Amino acid sequence: MPRNVRTTLGAVTLAGLAVVAMTGCRTQSAAAGGNADSVTIMVGGLDKVIYLPAELTERLGYFKDEGLDVQLESQPSGANAETALVAGQVDAVVGFYDHTIDLQTKGKCIESVVQFANVPGEVEVVGKNSGITGTGDLVGKKLGVTSPGSSTDFLTQYLLNEQGAGTDDYTTVTAGAGATFIAALQNGGIDAGMTTDPTAQQIAEQGLGDVLLDMRTEQGTRDALGGLYPASSIYMDCDYVAAHKETVQKLANAFVRTLGYISDHDGATIAQQMPADYASGSGGAQTYAAAIDASKGMFGTTGVMDADGAQNVLRVLGEFNPNIKGHTGDVDLSATYTTEFAEKAATAAGN
Repeated sequence: MPRNVRTTLGAVTLAGLAVVAMTGCRTQSAAAGGNADSVTIMVGGLDKVIYLPAELTERLGYFKDEGLDVQLESQPSGANAETALVAGQVDAVVGFYDHTIDLQTKGKCIESVVQFANVPGEVEVVGKNSGITGTGDLVGKKLGVTSPGSSTDFLTQYLLNEQGAGTDDYTTVTAGAGATFIAALQNGGIDAGMTTDPTAQQIAEQGLGDVLLDMRTEQGTRDALGGLYPASSIYMDCDYVAAHKETVQKLANAFVRTLGYISDHDGATIAQQMPADYASGSGGAQTYAAAIDASKGMFGTTGVMDADGAQNVLRVLGEFNPNIKGHTGDVDLSATYTTEFAEKAATAAGN
């Protein structure tokens, strides 16, 4: 499977199903009893800056330093990556933490083991001629998300719910990311949408839209969501974590080491470590480096979950998610993340 999966507008869901079908043809991974140090990780878009630690860790050789054989697979939608994990077709997902809470309400125990960021790294961008100047103007509009059930969908539902609007009061459009999202904004397929860097940087440089809400920063996240919102992470099935603690610790060591590298280097230096097609597919080397610089501040250095942030994620989901609304007290947050591995890794790394 190619690392940098590109899709067309309206085909994201089909692409996701194809990935799951293809993955299902493989021999079951470590979760089914293979080599504990051979790990398959599906990433909700390897070329997205919010998931930068996944590919960067491999490129820096930190997985190998820990004695790990890691296979990274890319899937442009976090919702479809989640599906592959639940089906036992991969060992872990690099995606948004909020999926662990949503899945618990469906009887699945999934936990974040390293929290890359305590803010979403998402921006709500609006088209130049959309007439949208505030969140209230999103009502009645065509709004782009990665795919239904994705974290971009979750956040969009929350923002509209805060305006007293339900999903019937706007049109959800599966716009993907990158070229498909940009094309949708350019041709009027969407009036606004939730996306990340490098897509946001490309839109800004091409003058195609403006940022309405910037959740790449702590202040922007607090303004939009009422608090921090832990997002980019690596999460796994609780049974896998319990059965492979040594492997999980090695993964945590590698990822926390990468978080330190990101903190210590600028976008241009980091970009040089990444596959060349990430830059070429993002408008060129300078645009890609600028996109990393615009978002790299979202990453922590310890990989440890912010407990208040986790509580805020539950509150946000409880505002609109029918499985959680009115039942937030039934959710066991302690089962959706662990700080055990990240704390040990951070201490060892001196982060």
